[in-house]
Amino acid sequence: MYIFRHELLLFEALREGLEEEMDRDPTVCVMGEDVGHYGGSYKVTKGLAPKYGDLRVLDTPIAENSFTGMGIGAAMTGLRPVIEGMNMGFLLLAFNQISNNCGMLHYTSGGQFKIPVVIRGPGGVGRQLGAEHSQRLESYFQSIPGIQMVACSTPYNAKGLMKAAIRSDNPVILFEHVLLYNLKERIPDEEYVLNLEEAEMVRPGEHVTILTYSRMRYHVMQAAKTLVNKGYDPEVIDIRSLKPFDLYTIGKSVKKTHRVLIVEECMRTGGIGASLTAAITENFHDYLDAPIVCLSSQDVPTPYAGTLENWTVVQPPQIVTAVEQLCQ
Repeated sequence: MYIFRHELLLFEALREGLEEEMDRDPTVCVMGEDVGHYGGSYKVTKGLAPKYGDLRVLDTPIAENSFTGMGIGAAMTGLRPVIEGMNMGFLLLAFNQISNNCGMLHYTSGGQFKIPVVIRGPGGVGRQLGAEHSQRLESYFQSIPGIQMVACSTPYNAKGLMKAAIRSDNPVILFEHVLLYNLKERIPDEEYVLNLEEAEMVRPGEHVTILTYSRMRYHVMQAAKTLVNKGYDPEVIDIRSLKPFDLYTIGKSVKKTHRVLIVEECMRTGGIGASLTAAITENFHDYLDAPIVCLSSQDVPTPYAGTLENWTVVQPPQIVTAVEQLCQ
């Protein structure tokens, strides 16, 4: 039984998980732009450079393709690098390394190499960061063979997923949302590690299964309060593992509620919601009493203007309306 004593912000929980793994395993290292003496753009690596030195916490040039490739090469030779993208959008510059090398080398080497690398950083729609800094790259990366993807949403699961990702022998992309770094929560004093392939039951319910992740978890829970007041009993699941999906937890819920609503910040075309819809349809079609509904961001570059930005992302009233229509 864990004792939840100390309170941390999400970015501090990520740092605590990283620091514990660096203490535990001398092969764990960090690299990226401004991760060293500056402490990272969102302070996830603050204080680590003085403690571990400039080689284990390596400030890199502004060259994502180069330092991502360096990290993958380091992983091939026995290190466990944590590569930070200052913004997830910048990792598009390293797409070749992530797809052709990170995901494939274990296979193309006939299992001679393993790539225990973690690629992490802030993404999602922030507050007026503009189109290029509001990327949701999970849709881009999900089709790369050999890569696992997880998305944290609370300080508790941020730390647990960070530790699990570092210990994994597979390459893992950890998605952090730029607007969730300052969430505060009590987490256990004792060490804990979460399962990379397990969803989280956020709210048990009977009428409809709502599947979500990252920032949309909070939009869904806001909508859930309204739905409960209207007499609905939604079951909310934070899928956390974006690849592979936890079809055991998802399927168990679908068999109970017979209705599914997916809420994501990802783009509608080719997003996580589209893949999840296909997986549920293939595996649990006979248990559905209504078509799966998927609420996603609009297929447009994220506007800079705050009002327009809000229009492109799913809002709680849309979730309420969708559940009401599903449960008719």
